[in-house]
Amino acid sequence: MSGTSSYRDRIYIIKDIIITLVQYGELNQTALVSFCGLNLKKHKSILDELESNNLIQSEERRLGKRIITIYKPTARGVEFCRTILEPYETLFPRKKQDQKEI
Repeated sequence: MSGTSSYRDRIYIIKDIIITLVQYGELNQTALVSFCGLNLKKHKSILDELESNNLIQSEERRLGKRIITIYKPTARGVEFCRTILEPYETLFPRKKQDQKEI
């Protein structure tokens, strides 16, 4: 199926966001969606939901004349990833893209 994009479950998107923020400490919105392979218009609601559940936090910073949004993981988000998302992925691993179904 070359040329088609693969589907990623919402739970894996959430894990990727939190893990990426833990890895880098903080990221601006553009870098976060880029590193996680997300589309901002399509996935902004997930970021908002993670923030409303106190799993990540955002702050606006002025950079010259621009205002940028910076995201950071919260302690609750790290704990959620460690105790819920990692065991979930152990039980239900992602399909590898290079695996071909027979």
